Amino acid sequence: MTNKITVTNLYKIFGNSPEAAFDLLVRGDGKEAILEATGATVAVQDASFEVAEGEIFVVMGLSGSGKSTLVRLLNGLIPPTSGQIMIDGQDVAQAKGDMLRQIRRNTITMVFQHFALFPHWSVVDNVAYGLKIKGVAPAERREKALAVLDQVGLVAWADSLPGDLSGGMQQRVGLARGLASDPQVLLMDEPFGALDPLIRREMQDELLELQKKLKKTIVFITHDLNEALLLGDKIAIMKDGRFVQVGTAQDIVSNPADDYVRAFVADIDRGRVFTAGDVSNVPVTVQLHTDTAEDALRRMEESQLDALYVLDGDSVSGVVTHRDVSAALRQNGPGNSKLSASMITNFSAVNEGTYLHELFGPASAGLPIAVTDVGNRLLGVVETQAVLAQLDSESTQPPTPHQPATGVPDTDSRVSHTKEVVK
Repeated sequence: MTNKITVTNLYKIFGNSPEAAFDLLVRGDGKEAILEATGATVAVQDASFEVAEGEIFVVMGLSGSGKSTLVRLLNGLIPPTSGQIMIDGQDVAQAKGDMLRQIRRNTITMVFQHFALFPHWSVVDNVAYGLKIKGVAPAERREKALAVLDQVGLVAWADSLPGDLSGGMQQRVGLARGLASDPQVLLMDEPFGALDPLIRREMQDELLELQKKLKKTIVFITHDLNEALLLGDKIAIMKDGRFVQVGTAQDIVSNPADDYVRAFVADIDRGRVFTAGDVSNVPVTVQLHTDTAEDALRRMEESQLDALYVLDGDSVSGVVTHRDVSAALRQNGPGNSKLSASMITNFSAVNEGTYLHELFGPASAGLPIAVTDVGNRLLGVVETQAVLAQLDSESTQPPTPHQPATGVPDTDSRVSHTKEVVK
């Protein structure tokens, strides 16, 4: 995957003596000692990271951690003390004048927490503002603004004033304005922080839905770890201007880098972080038309499994249990029991993106859960005990990696599905 943003050894020190403060910082002095010695404040220190094209990169930290300073460095709103910010081969850290203006107009846009809408302009004119700055003709910019408003569900409010809209709707306008100029990189600084919890969750879900279609490169700033875990393809946790840990939600929850991160994730609902794909195992299977009941029983005993799935070619037909197959063999004798006679065709199937908290219902049936793709091909199997083990808040081990049996995982979907398959 191509990197859209590459940041290397980035520092920002505020004050009258940044060079002296930088020397002390390199020497190993802490922020407090440097502030006392020089009066300078270290806001960002030695930040290095990469953001892939089409990725949501979330920077999470408490107030004063440096996250808002970082996003303003990325946009060139403030110059770094040292370091490099490469976006599509252009070094924003060195850009000035016309070059910086072109980057802001064509490459990067910002979405702010407090909307920053013009109160006496219509919604559509607010959305078209960036296009106006770029010199787009009035009719064309209105057409583009209306198209983006339609994407965020506000086209009916195009000619209303921002004051006529709720807070959540105003934030949609702010998001639409950011998208209207078709930026390559979207910087979002605590964009949902001023919204009440229900509207905030709606906006988070809406951003994820839009991202599936638009595939923008997004740097998202938040102080809310739950928001970070929900949205981030990768997450960076900041403390005192440093990146303490960078990784996926699963990486951070399973393997916190230190006590600071461990304290953050201690109360996280792991069922909303880990997915069926994280805990599924490589499936042991039998073929409906070529394998026998004896074959199924032998494979279950060899693999120490109580059940396994039956395939018809690449498609899942059902599941057989050790108890049912053994009973059929005892009743009918070897060679006289077909797999279909013992096969359960009413089984639960989910996709790889299904969160663990959504597996409680399927797991209650007592059968392993099939992990399938959109073509009904079996990618893995989730055992009930694997779900319970991963939900254990004391667990710090990453899930056992698995390899799909066939096909390509449906990675775009984060929504579970349970289906009844009858052959």
